[in-house]
Amino acid sequence: MTTRRDLAQLLIPVIRWAPGVGVAEERPRIEAALAAGVGGFQIVGGEQDVVRALAKELQVKSKIPLLMAAELERGAGQQFAGATGLPPVAAIVALQDIEALRRAARLTAREARTMGINWNLAPVCDLDLLAENPVVGTRALGSDPRKVATLVTAWIEACQAEGVLACAKHFPGLGRTLQDSAVEVPVVEWPADQLKELDLHPFRAAISAGVASMMTSHVAFPSLDSSRVPATLSREMLQWLLRQQLKFDHLIVSDAMTLAGAHGGHDIPQAAVLAVRAGCDVLLDPGELEPTLDALERAAADGTLEPERLRQSMRRRLKWAQWASPPNEWRRPSGADTAWGGLLAERVLRVEHGPLPVLGSMTEVVVVDDDAAVPTPRVATTVFTDTMRVGGHDARVATHPSAASGGPLVIALFADYLSAKSRSTLLSSTIAQVGALVDEATAMQRETIVVGFGDPRFAAQLPFSVPTLAAWSGDRVMQQAAARSLLKTRKP
Repeated sequence: MTTRRDLAQLLIPVIRWAPGVGVAEERPRIEAALAAGVGGFQIVGGEQDVVRALAKELQVKSKIPLLMAAELERGAGQQFAGATGLPPVAAIVALQDIEALRRAARLTAREARTMGINWNLAPVCDLDLLAENPVVGTRALGSDPRKVATLVTAWIEACQAEGVLACAKHFPGLGRTLQDSAVEVPVVEWPADQLKELDLHPFRAAISAGVASMMTSHVAFPSLDSSRVPATLSREMLQWLLRQQLKFDHLIVSDAMTLAGAHGGHDIPQAAVLAVRAGCDVLLDPGELEPTLDALERAAADGTLEPERLRQSMRRRLKWAQWASPPNEWRRPSGADTAWGGLLAERVLRVEHGPLPVLGSMTEVVVVDDDAAVPTPRVATTVFTDTMRVGGHDARVATHPSAASGGPLVIALFADYLSAKSRSTLLSSTIAQVGALVDEATAMQRETIVVGFGDPRFAAQLPFSVPTLAAWSGDRVMQQAAARSLLKTRKP
């Protein structure tokens, strides 16, 4: 008989670090999850040393080995302060250096493992097919299925060689979506034969590379399942296509069940039952633990969830939790590894409409934040100017160019593909603001530099040409790299 504690193993709740209080407010939920017997946790944010201590504590307190997950698509520094941040994979791929991608995956895995994170929710296997896609952007390894397949293989092999599970996502692909599953269920109306030939190609490569886990998408594909339910809830896509046709026998994990696209018109507990019934082995971010466990327990009791199906999921979870390497120091990242990460961020920077003007003795920086209203947590936009000051330059945050500086005006444009943003274009107000700043600088006989902190396609939407430094993202490491790059243009 499947017990409530057995069912809890299928749940991976999220622990979110908060500024000032850390995980203190999460403690009651953490203790309740451990008491219930969950199969792991996803950790979002925190300081490197604190995360290491927390992961160790959780493993010690748990009666089963845990999967400790984190989304580290852009290095361990994407989530954890003190760890190495890396550029988006699209920026690394643009270097046409596959060894750089392997090294990035290896460095990420090594830093993760030393913190007790044994499951990296990467790489993204979605193809970058549509500029209008609001969720993929620089997270993708490219648009050519065969090239992406090669890169996916390199990433997975490098990651898992370090004892950290990789995760191919988001099956069967987000490349053709025009909506964001954080706010609705996207529907992709595309022929099945083309989806299987193109979009699934990187996922087949991931399976051939022995990827430990596959994450589902909250996207409906009517040509693959006429019921029009999202892949997370689709037996056709998970049991028939992924398990039977593609022969994937490892761990299937849902994308976050708290995202609106996962529900398909149901509440989270109902959706959790449907996801497990469809073929998900573990559920990421399953909402409130008790209601979800109640629903799973009822479904197990009335036969909606078959005992053998549940046993398979529990076996897969345990297998991979035991496979993961325990935290240790013997392959800790070296100083050279982490220094390389910082240099990589500078390597991927590129100049459009250049060359860049030479900075004056003092530089005014105006921040234009196209993403200010987006609820997704982000790094402070002040890292850029702070880094310039640390480098010995007089950089001042301004709202307009003034007579105080005779050098070029720097516009720090923050615009990227973010969860819940639901658009792939600059706001008209953003374009107008940048245009007005350029005109003001020109009237003062000053040049302008735009630094694009986000997918370069956003800055490319500006309807005028000024020297632009493409920094690929607003992450701390990219703000720092952009600042260092600009400082190299200073007059001696």
